Amino acid sequence: MTSTFMGIEIGKRAVLAHQQALNTTGHNLSNLSTEGYSRQRVEMAAFDPLYLPGLNRAETPGQLGQGTVVERIERMRDQLLDRRIIAQSGGEGYWTARDPYVRMMEQAYLEVGSASIRGKMDAFWDAWQELSLFPADTAPREAVLERGKSLIDGIHERYKSLKGLQDMAEGDIRLTVERLNELSREIAGLNRNIQRIRAQGDNPNDLMDRRDLLADKLSSLVDVRVDNRDPDEFMIHTGGFILVQGSIARQFALEGGSETEGYSRIVWEDTGDDARFQDGSLAALLELRDHTIQEEIRSVDSMTMNCIDLVNEIHRSAYGLNGSTGLDFFAERPFITNVNGNYDRDGDGEYDSSYIFRINGTAALESKAQAGLEGVITLSGAGGNVEVPYYPTDTVGDIVARINNSGAEVVARLNRDGNLSLKGTPVSGSLRPNGNPDFVIRHIEDSGRFLAGYAGVLNAPGPGGAYDWAAPDAVAALEGGPRNWTVAPTAHPAGWIEVNPALLKDAASVAAGYGENGRPANPGNGDAAMAIAAIRNTSVMVGRLGTFDDYFADAVGRMGTLGAQSRDMLETQNLIMKELRDMRQSISGVNMDEELANMIKFQHGYAAAARFITTVNALLDTLINRVGV
Repeated sequence: MTSTFMGIEIGKRAVLAHQQALNTTGHNLSNLSTEGYSRQRVEMAAFDPLYLPGLNRAETPGQLGQGTVVERIERMRDQLLDRRIIAQSGGEGYWTARDPYVRMMEQAYLEVGSASIRGKMDAFWDAWQELSLFPADTAPREAVLERGKSLIDGIHERYKSLKGLQDMAEGDIRLTVERLNELSREIAGLNRNIQRIRAQGDNPNDLMDRRDLLADKLSSLVDVRVDNRDPDEFMIHTGGFILVQGSIARQFALEGGSETEGYSRIVWEDTGDDARFQDGSLAALLELRDHTIQEEIRSVDSMTMNCIDLVNEIHRSAYGLNGSTGLDFFAERPFITNVNGNYDRDGDGEYDSSYIFRINGTAALESKAQAGLEGVITLSGAGGNVEVPYYPTDTVGDIVARINNSGAEVVARLNRDGNLSLKGTPVSGSLRPNGNPDFVIRHIEDSGRFLAGYAGVLNAPGPGGAYDWAAPDAVAALEGGPRNWTVAPTAHPAGWIEVNPALLKDAASVAAGYGENGRPANPGNGDAAMAIAAIRNTSVMVGRLGTFDDYFADAVGRMGTLGAQSRDMLETQNLIMKELRDMRQSISGVNMDEELANMIKFQHGYAAAARFITTVNALLDTLINRVGV
């Protein structure tokens, strides 16, 4: 039979349930502005009725209800939408981190008129033009030196700006890795607490909100995938590897070395393997530091090295007003002092490599002359060796152009004496890929006789006569002697280029004319100065860029393209994420009007339950105190 006080128990359950619903509503309202908070809803269910089927049940017309209870407090989340947001957050984080750097790079290139590197270089060529007209005077030589120093100042400033951005990206990478480790540890700690609370049968809604918020922040740093199919083992993957598994969080460490110019490599702390990221702000910072900014620095280095080499090539063969010769106009800094370029690359005390920047052939060639030879030239490239075929009907100019357009890290030109000149270029790709240095020729081979014989570069054709840098004294495969090759320069010539101090001490040492038969140039001879001035409009940058003007036009166009792409992609990602977040807010966000309506509903429910208890109490009072009197 039912209890006499069953009505009181039903009323109590109703009061407690509505009181908890009111408290949950108040919790929602108080977290209206809390980041990552999901509104919670109390789900009520009827308490188990009397009676369950059985032989000993009381004879009643049906099951008797026992009121209501709170079954659970559920947070309002759409798991599919959450996964979509996490997948898309990496793109937003990538472009958000990249855009400010691209804007600062644009500012570094934002030079106007004579203050720009291009303007200073034009003034430099003009000074040489003026010297060619007045080769017997000292004033034009002083003007050449002053404008040379001004050009150098501009190049230094460009290099410092780009290098400063690279250093800034390195600092942001370190902070981001620290933040990444911190987030993964905190998520693992939340997993531990969530598991304990769930083991007690409770729903840790606020802790799960916090975990989801941290997962969102993590997804903006690196590309992650969340796996919550097992409620007891929440997992996060990145780059195909587990980052967080339950209460275990893997960490990242930073390592540096000469192959990365002292910048940090990100590795997994437990294995030491390189960590790779495809998206997120960390991927953007790595891309900026190791590729985008590095490529711009290499572009400035390449322009600078070409300018140094070409001006010095003419200047050292000409004579100054005081009869001096053999002097470079720009001071060069060789990477090593060994005349054959021998270098100990692995640091074991033994020479194992040859660092050669430029190789000149011994034969004078005509650009329009047909070589009449057939074969394949093999040169080092970014992803491996590059093959350049040539045929009997090709002219020397055709073969040179084919080398320059092959994508190899070796470029070619005919110098003023008609000799084939091969130069190493800055390597493609990230910081020192595979330890390859800039401005080093790594491989030259010819199956035929163009390089071996016709141009006077190699001693013999085929693999046996190939030049390869991965051995000491590799120059033994070359024709000629030390005068026909140049040792590789110290890294980043744009940062150390300067006018030869010997010329600054005596402006009369600035060369203007060529000598004849070993005699110094006539004071009125300005042929050398004219040749240097002509570099301005000569196809000297080799590769796909012809002149220095082409370099500056390409740099400006490249920066404009990068800036436009960055702005457009950031705007697109922001619009996509806004739509997704608005959708989530409509599901999980706290709506004040809705909460106030619920508050009124639960208030009335509470009042009705209280009124019901009062009524049952009055009935019991009548039954107990008045019946039988």
